[in-house]
Amino acid sequence: MKRFMTICLGAALTLMTSMSFTSCIDEVEPTDGASDGQVSGSESAVASLVSGLNSYATNIWNTSSFPASFGYPAIMIIRDIQSGELAYGEKANGCLFLNWLADVYLSREYMVNQFLWYYQTQYAGAATNAIAKIDTLASDANKGYYAAALAYRAMLYIDMAREYEWLPNDITQGVSPEGKDITGLTVPIVKEGMTEEQWQNNPRANKADMAAFILGDLQKAASMIGYLDDASKTMPHLDCIYGLMARCYMWLEDYPNAEKYARLAIDNSTSAPVTQAQALNTTSGFNDLSQWMWGTQYYTGYVNNLYCWTANMCNEISYGYTGTQLGTYVQIDANMYNRISDGDWRKLLWKAPEGTSLEGKNQFISAEVGEQLPGYASLKFRPGGGSINDYTVGNVVGVPFMRIEEMYFIEAEAAAHSDQARGKELLESFMKRHRNPNYTCRAADVIDEIVFQKAVELWGEGQYFFDVKRLNKTVTKDYNGTNHTAPYLYNTTTRPSWMNWQLSRLEEMNNSGVTGYNNPTLADQPYAK
Repeated sequence: MKRFMTICLGAALTLMTSMSFTSCIDEVEPTDGASDGQVSGSESAVASLVSGLNSYATNIWNTSSFPASFGYPAIMIIRDIQSGELAYGEKANGCLFLNWLADVYLSREYMVNQFLWYYQTQYAGAATNAIAKIDTLASDANKGYYAAALAYRAMLYIDMAREYEWLPNDITQGVSPEGKDITGLTVPIVKEGMTEEQWQNNPRANKADMAAFILGDLQKAASMIGYLDDASKTMPHLDCIYGLMARCYMWLEDYPNAEKYARLAIDNSTSAPVTQAQALNTTSGFNDLSQWMWGTQYYTGYVNNLYCWTANMCNEISYGYTGTQLGTYVQIDANMYNRISDGDWRKLLWKAPEGTSLEGKNQFISAEVGEQLPGYASLKFRPGGGSINDYTVGNVVGVPFMRIEEMYFIEAEAAAHSDQARGKELLESFMKRHRNPNYTCRAADVIDEIVFQKAVELWGEGQYFFDVKRLNKTVTKDYNGTNHTAPYLYNTTTRPSWMNWQLSRLEEMNNSGVTGYNNPTLADQPYAK
C-alpha cells in the first residue's frame, strides 16, 4: 500500500513542469474540440468545442502514474470518502482511493495532490478557452453555447472555491506553512483576456471576489442560455444555472438567495425526482442521464475497463476495483444507514444486513452475486444495461452533476435558517410525496435533519462534503458497529482538516502570486489514536 500511495514530486515534476493554473488557457483544449479557425466560421465547430467540455469530465488524467485519476467522477468519490458517508468495510485492498481513506500523502508535493489541482484547473481552463473563442455576435446559437461554457466554468470554480478555502478545524491554523494569513482565500481566477504576466502573478482570490466572478458568469449565462437548442442533459440549461447559483449562495451563507434560486431551478426544470421504480431498477438504476438535470455520459467504444465510474462504484460487477473480482465493496456508513427509516424506500439502495427487518427485500441483478455482498453494500449505481461481466456495456453509464432533489433540500435548509417551521414543512412535503409517505420530522435540530436527508439522497454524488465543511460538522468513523476500514478509524471534533485542500507545489513554483500563501500542510494521519 505504501508503494502505491507514495508517488510524489519527482514524478510529478517530470510530467508537469510546464503545467500550472496560470498557463492552462493556452495549453488545454476540451476533448473533441475545434481549432481557432473552425470556431470563428462554423456553428458546428462551436457546438463541438462546448460539447467537448462534457467529454472532459470523463477524461483520464494520468493512468500510468495514478490510476485513480479518472476525471470528475473520481473527485466525486474522493469527496464522499472525506465526508465519511462512504465506507469500504474490512477489505479495502481494491480501493483506488487509499490516500483519502487513510488521510495520508495528501500534501502539496504528492501526485494525489497534483491530480486534484491540475485536473480541475485544466478543466476550468478548457471552459475559459471555449469562452474566449466563441463570438457571441456571430449568431444566436453561439450565444447559447457561450452560456453553456460559462456554466461549466462556474461549476468548476464553485467546487474549487469550496475545496480550497481554509476553514477553522481541530488540527490546523489559518496560516500558510510560511506563516502568512490565508483565511478567506480560495483559488486564483483565470479568465479570458489575461496576459502571461498576469497569469504568472495571480494571487488566490478572496471569497467576495470569487463569488462576484462566479455569479457574474452565471448571470450572463442565464441571459443567453435560452438560445441553446441542444436539449441534451449533457448540456446545462436554465435550471442548472439557477442550481449553480443556489449552490454558490449556500456557500456564501446567503440563505434567502439560496432558497430563491433553488426554487427557480425547480420551477424551470423538466426533471422530476427519481421514483422508487426508477431508482431500484436493476438495469437503469442511477445510470440514466435523462432522469437528472445535468450530468456526464460514458459512451460505447470510449470506455476504459477499470479507470471509470462503474468499475469503482458498482458492487455487482465481476471486473472492477469494487465488486466480486477483488471482494472490495463500496458501502454506506453504518450509522447513516441505521438512521434511515425502514419506511423510506431509499434504504433499499444498500444491502440490508443480516437480521434486520429489510433483509431479503433488496433487488439484485444476480441472486448469486447478491449473496456475496456484505451488509451496507451499495446497490445504488447499477452497471449499464445491468451487465455485470462485459465492461463495454456495463461502463456505459451516466454520472450526475446535478439532480432536482438537491434543489428541494437546498430550499428546505435555506428556509430553515430563518424559519425552522417553514424548513420543516418543506422537508416533510418532499419526503412524504417522494420518499416515505409516513415521514414526519421529529428532530429537534431541523437543519441537521434536512442535511442528513440530503446526504442520503445524494450519497455517492460528491455533494455532502460541502455541507460538512460549511456547517462545521464532524466526521465519525470509530464507533461500535463501524464498517469503516481499520486502522483508518478517525473521529474529528470539528470539520476535518483534510477538507482544506492544498494547492499544488508546482502552482507555487509557476505563479508568484500564490507563493507563500498555500493552505497549512496536511500532516499524515493527524487523527490516528
